[in-house]
Amino acid sequence: MTADAGRAAGPSVPDDAELGGSAVRDDAGGSEPGAPRRVAVAGGANVLPVLIGVAVIAIIFQLLNDRFLSTGNLVNLFVQASVFMLIGMGEVFVLLLGEIDLSLGYVAGIGGVIVTELVQARTGWPWWSAVATALLATGAIGFLQGSLVTRLRLPSFVVTLAGLLGWQGAMIIILGTGGTIPIPNATITGIANGTLPPLGGWALAGAVVAGYAAMTIGGDAKRRATGIAAPRRSTTVLKVLGVAVAAVAIALLTNADRGVGRYTLRGMPYVIPLVFAVLLLWSTVLTRTRFGRYVYAIGGNAEAARRAGIALGWVRTLAFTFAGTTAGVGGIVYASRLRSMSTSFDGGTIVLYVVATAVIGGTSLFGGRGHPLHAVLGGVVIAAIVNGMALLGLSAAIQLIATAIVLLASIFVDVVIRRRGAAG
Repeated sequence: MTADAGRAAGPSVPDDAELGGSAVRDDAGGSEPGAPRRVAVAGGANVLPVLIGVAVIAIIFQLLNDRFLSTGNLVNLFVQASVFMLIGMGEVFVLLLGEIDLSLGYVAGIGGVIVTELVQARTGWPWWSAVATALLATGAIGFLQGSLVTRLRLPSFVVTLAGLLGWQGAMIIILGTGGTIPIPNATITGIANGTLPPLGGWALAGAVVAGYAAMTIGGDAKRRATGIAAPRRSTTVLKVLGVAVAAVAIALLTNADRGVGRYTLRGMPYVIPLVFAVLLLWSTVLTRTRFGRYVYAIGGNAEAARRAGIALGWVRTLAFTFAGTTAGVGGIVYASRLRSMSTSFDGGTIVLYVVATAVIGGTSLFGGRGHPLHAVLGGVVIAAIVNGMALLGLSAAIQLIATAIVLLASIFVDVVIRRRGAAG
């Protein structure tokens, strides 16, 4: 899949007014000569249908099994979804360009293996240096694959398919045939299994709402002051209220007692703020930086972006690099959740779920439209299907078929939106 193929008209993208003035601009605030005038950075167009879909799935499974909406199951569902969410946010970078990365599952596995090996007693690395080394390694893998795609003009499908096979082999070499290595470091295993104290969860929720409100309201005010089209004030207030409701709901859910019997368990799992920290970081990069605007511009119309003076090669290479780095975070969370890494790690299946996660959430396979939030929402959908069917005792085969149907429906919607946009 290439970013240039079939992109004469490009995917339908919102006008600047709809995006709050997101045209490609220089640091001084002026438009760059010949820059694309419309860049799809809002990423919120398909959020409402996904939320409705999540609600419908929840109602169906709750009617079939009253444990589905229990506190313990919902928190466990989010922890299960976190790996798909994190790797999916990396995949979004590549999909926005109209490319694809099939290797991210095993790139994530490499990240988990590196951390697992480095914190062993025989090596004795501190947890933070092991994590940093793993992320540098997975970022380097993304840079290498991105360079092959951009410098040698090789199809990303072929390059990353080769990566899927190659990094799987590298994992087997490191772990040994049939090897399973436990993680002895409590900090690493606590990433997916540890929890914040209840007060810490509430403090974090309040900080998120306050930060989002300041950033959103301040950003809209700055647009109006400089004469750039901005969303209506009522829209801004609704967005802030939506985030506040979501933050309060998550804090209430995670701070409720979800223990079994005499065992009490309260508090927000560490992985939840980790997912939202990555979401905030990549959302800021894609919507508030020149690099992010270039990504959307290339995905919308690569030739127009080239004529505007955008360095297509470097932008694409950096997108693959960020995808690999984010996959490394997902791999570390996977290792933390299982407290070990094993050659049974199925990166091939994981990457298929990851692509499904991004597309189900609303990111276009054709490039130019998407947002990291889509991977988070899509991750909830995938995890809800898998979790709900597991509660019903359905086989893995039925779970795969159900996920395939949801994915096909999402791609159908994506194609319809694209065709309508081109016709318009």
